[in-house]
Amino acid sequence: MSVTAFLNDPARQQVLAAISEEIEAVEVVLRGELSSQVELVQTISRHTLDAGGKRLRPALVGLSARATACDFERERARKLGACVEMIHMATLIHDDVIDRAATRRGVPTAAAIYGSTASILSGDVILARSMAILAQDGDLAIIRAVSEAVVQLAEGEVAELNHRGDPELSLEQHLKVLEMKTASLLACCCEVGARVAGASETEREALKGFGYHLGLAFQIADDLLDYRGVQNATGKPKATDFREGCATLPLILLWPKLSEQDRLELGRAFGAESCDAAIDRAIHLMHKEGTFEATQMRADDHVRLAIGALKALPDSEHRELLESVARFVVSRDR
Repeated sequence: MSVTAFLNDPARQQVLAAISEEIEAVEVVLRGELSSQVELVQTISRHTLDAGGKRLRPALVGLSARATACDFERERARKLGACVEMIHMATLIHDDVIDRAATRRGVPTAAAIYGSTASILSGDVILARSMAILAQDGDLAIIRAVSEAVVQLAEGEVAELNHRGDPELSLEQHLKVLEMKTASLLACCCEVGARVAGASETEREALKGFGYHLGLAFQIADDLLDYRGVQNATGKPKATDFREGCATLPLILLWPKLSEQDRLELGRAFGAESCDAAIDRAIHLMHKEGTFEATQMRADDHVRLAIGALKALPDSEHRELLESVARFVVSRDR
């Protein structure tokens, strides 16, 4: 089914309802795990949790386990799902400090309300608690998988920082950052779900491949929304990446098509505090040169690869649900 067909499919709401059911169950676990004897830690944790989010990562753990058609402990899957979401939450808190972000999803960030130091330290506590969940679970293969993904994620953040301010970032360098920052953790979520269910090695690799390509599709779609999304839907100013000096796929694909004059002007404004005129120019050129369509095509390609990876799994409604999740990540407006 194409993305367009999925958007018009009446079964879409049933898909979202099924995902929501899993997410709501994980939300209960998260609230318990984020409790703290230190009031400020609990306040910042709850603030970040209440700000919302897609909760894609914990949902993938449970949905991947279901897709194997094996029996598994639902509560264990949800607790490990909470673990990976806490890792993600910690990185968001730290990112907002680094980026000096005032809002996320339209809500003031923890750093904006409670300060950078309190936010960094509370993020550290959340990350430490996620490690404690892994230790309590005790599955060495899962501990290794999550630990390796966290290393990839952290190194990806540093790699992205190293490339900031460079509007001529190569496609290869950019995709490597996406692989480390996003794809590695989503692949890990799917692998954890497979391991919780006791799936075969073939099924584990299939689910990892699904998560990897889903992660790339998700991040490419997110970067596309940054330029052409509606601010009140995304909850952040348009072209935040340009303002922060982060070259993403829409700009990378546009760059070779620019005139020398446009490269000079956009390069001068890239990452500058006042760059609204340059952003308007860049978006105009992205429309004109078909950059948005080219970026969307790359996201769609990864969706197809993600869905293709699932062919190694039993044909079931749970596998179809994962396929629908993949289609959904490139059709969203926030």
